[in-house]
Amino acid sequence: MDLGYHKLQFISQGDTPAIQLKNIISALDAGCKWIQLRFKNAGSRQVLDLATLVKPLCSRYGAILIINDHVEVAKMVHADGVHLGLQDLDVKLARNILGPDKIIGGTANTLSDVQQRIFEGCNYIGLGPLRFTPTKVKLSPVLGFKGYETIARELKKNSFNVPLYAIGGVTQEDVLRLMEIGIYGIAVSGMITQHPNKQQLIKEFNTILYENVNNSR
Repeated sequence: MDLGYHKLQFISQGDTPAIQLKNIISALDAGCKWIQLRFKNAGSRQVLDLATLVKPLCSRYGAILIINDHVEVAKMVHADGVHLGLQDLDVKLARNILGPDKIIGGTANTLSDVQQRIFEGCNYIGLGPLRFTPTKVKLSPVLGFKGYETIARELKKNSFNVPLYAIGGVTQEDVLRLMEIGIYGIAVSGMITQHPNKQQLIKEFNTILYENVNNSR
């Protein structure tokens, strides 16, 4: 299964707009082609101001821009889509606001969550966490590889083809096993932000994600 989405997502980090922007530019410079702007403790105005700067950068680098949570901001800056948590705006309402051609992703932690997201019409699902990560304050129960295997098996049994992105403490060593399970791609935050050689790291991730013969269900 290859639906044409980039298999590596970078989820932005930073407590201030300046740090956020610096980290996003670094990821783009290093070759990341999918940016999810996640600025959790900021108000809509701050997110809008930041997104207004980030959108032309993503366009220049040929990268997808997804806004976390803020649907109206995504619409105003003409982002490629939005990512919604389970407690965020209803997916159908987001679709009405953004239109049929935008990407809407959704968070999931359980098989029930995934089924709900499929029913709602999400284009992709961020499933996790794989393991503990300090990036997220309110962390859902850790899935581990067994959790991914169980969910992927049930989805395959029911012929569901929505792309699943593993999230939460994912490393290079995990990617091959995740692909073999049936995970479509990965979403990485702190590992890219903190890595001293981001270009090499992203190259390593992409090599496994795109060259692995078992990367489709």
